[in-house]
Amino acid sequence: MGNNQSAVVIGGSHAAVQLVISLRQNGWQGSITVVSDEPYLPYQRPPLSKAYLAGDIAEEQLALRASAAYDKLDVSFLLGVTVLAIDTDNHRLRLDNGEYLGFSKLALCTGARARTLPIAGVDLQGVHYLRNMDDVKGIQQSAVSAKTAVIIGGGYIGLETAASLTKQGIAVTLLEAEPRLLQRVASQPTSDFYQRLHKENGVTIRCNAMASALMGDTRVKAVVCSDGDSIETDMVIIGIGVIPNTELASAAALEVDNGILVNEFAQSSHPDIVAAGDCTSHLNPLLRRTLRLESVPNATEQAKAAAASICGLQKQYAELPWFWSDQYDVKLQIAGMNQGYTDAIIRGDITSHSFSVFYIKDTVIIAADCINRPKDFMLAKKLILHNAQIDPVILADETTELKTLLTEH
Repeated sequence: MGNNQSAVVIGGSHAAVQLVISLRQNGWQGSITVVSDEPYLPYQRPPLSKAYLAGDIAEEQLALRASAAYDKLDVSFLLGVTVLAIDTDNHRLRLDNGEYLGFSKLALCTGARARTLPIAGVDLQGVHYLRNMDDVKGIQQSAVSAKTAVIIGGGYIGLETAASLTKQGIAVTLLEAEPRLLQRVASQPTSDFYQRLHKENGVTIRCNAMASALMGDTRVKAVVCSDGDSIETDMVIIGIGVIPNTELASAAALEVDNGILVNEFAQSSHPDIVAAGDCTSHLNPLLRRTLRLESVPNATEQAKAAAASICGLQKQYAELPWFWSDQYDVKLQIAGMNQGYTDAIIRGDITSHSFSVFYIKDTVIIAADCINRPKDFMLAKKLILHNAQIDPVILADETTELKTLLTEH
């Protein structure tokens, strides 16, 4: 780890920021350079569809760290620069400014990009995706004069965007191709709650609805659905998921499978290349399987493991996945992964704005959706990590404190 060593990080993400901080904490004395194709220093992503879009916070408040913090860490940035290729033989990157950048160790924090919708009219003005700061600036510009908006996609990004635009007095129609909202990620009770919440706030929700074309001359004026129905609108936001940015890794012959494949130490198939964040498909020892996560906690913790690996240390990344979503006055906190659940137990009043859904798989708690219930969330994480087996009747009974259930394990 001498001074002549160079660490290069591709991507200006949450993972990238944690990685450069952890490198210095772990004693890295060489140079550190972050290359990002965006013109901004790294900023927070979650508020983009929430507080920033709603106009509740200013652009400056999004910064993950002040520029002075990077000066202190002695980190250099190449902003607005795209990496075209990784030359693993010569340990260098080919950049779109015609230059090459050498590295001793490389970290891929390339994140993910918005999945595009392959229908006519997506290039019209007033049609937006929501992934980065420029996307949101475009949406805000359209929102100034818009009275109506159509959101395509009923996942968390679509729902958060609906809440933010509704707050600004825009009449929102949300189209979801599946039979219910959040179908791939949540149980029926959680879906039903969010359907009701958005309807209460004036959002029109149409499930089993697919957009087949966007109409307009230069600017979008209507969304045509596959059933032939047409919805007039001043703007459209498409939120149908993301695709991990793995092209650089694939071209450099790294192993890729729904993300850059890394082990529990965030090491890729190349000895001098690590990866962290949304772009990785990683082994989670706690869940005993490989998965790809789109979450800040995952990016942060995985980056710590990646930095340790660069420094020749071993720090296993083994975290319980958790996520959150803010919509209106409701904070949803999710612990664990609910895939394969056999039962969903409701704790609290499902008609209120405060309840939890515990996901059970073969008598063991594997995940929980906690709506305005931070205490349930904290305890759920512990119960999941303990592989707690709890009688569903006792779990649903609010007179039984969750804390007491934990002491039994």
